[in-house]
Amino acid sequence: MRRDNWGANACARDDTADYNGAMIPFAPRHSHRQVDAARNADRCRSRHCRSGASRGFTLIEIMVVIVILGVLAALVVPSVLSRTDDARIVAAKSDLGAIRQALKLYRLDNQRYPTTEQGLAALVVKPDAPPVPANWKPGGYLEKLPRDPWGRAYQYLNPGLKSDVDVFTYGADGQPGGTGPDADIGSWDL
Repeated sequence: MRRDNWGANACARDDTADYNGAMIPFAPRHSHRQVDAARNADRCRSRHCRSGASRGFTLIEIMVVIVILGVLAALVVPSVLSRTDDARIVAAKSDLGAIRQALKLYRLDNQRYPTTEQGLAALVVKPDAPPVPANWKPGGYLEKLPRDPWGRAYQYLNPGLKSDVDVFTYGADGQPGGTGPDADIGSWDL
C-alpha cells in the first residue's frame, strides 16, 4: 500500500514503504537523506509540487492590481483635494477669529482700533505712528501675526467696508472676489 503525506510538506513521503507496502531497508551505499532528496525531486516535478509557480505573481496579476489602484486613486484624490480647500477655509476663519479677538482687546485697552497704517502689526509690536496707544499691553495682543493658509498676510482696513474694522484674506487666488476656494474670507463671515 502506498502512503503519501500531502500535509505540511507536499513532497514528503514515508520512504520506508515500497509500492506494495512491504518494508525494505535502503541499500547501504546511499544515505537515507540522499534517497529522500532524489524521490522528492522526482515528485516535485509534478504539477502539484511546483514551488516556483506559487511563489511569484504573473504579469497579468500585477497589471490587475495596478488598474485597481488607479481606479481607487481616481475616486479618492478629488475628494481629498476638495477637503484640503475646505480645511484651508476653516483655518483662515479660525485665524480671523483670533485676530478679531485681539483687536477687541486692543480696543478695550486703547479706546480705538489700530489705524490702517499701523495695521495688524500693532497687535504684536507697540506702534510708533500716531495715534500711539497709551495703554498698549506689554507683550502684545498676539504672539505673532499668522499668515493665511495660502502663505500671504491678512489684510486690515479701519474703517472697514463691511463692519467697524475688516480683517480678511483674498482666498486661494490672492485676488479680490472669486468663488469657492478663491472667494474672499473676512471677519464679516464669522
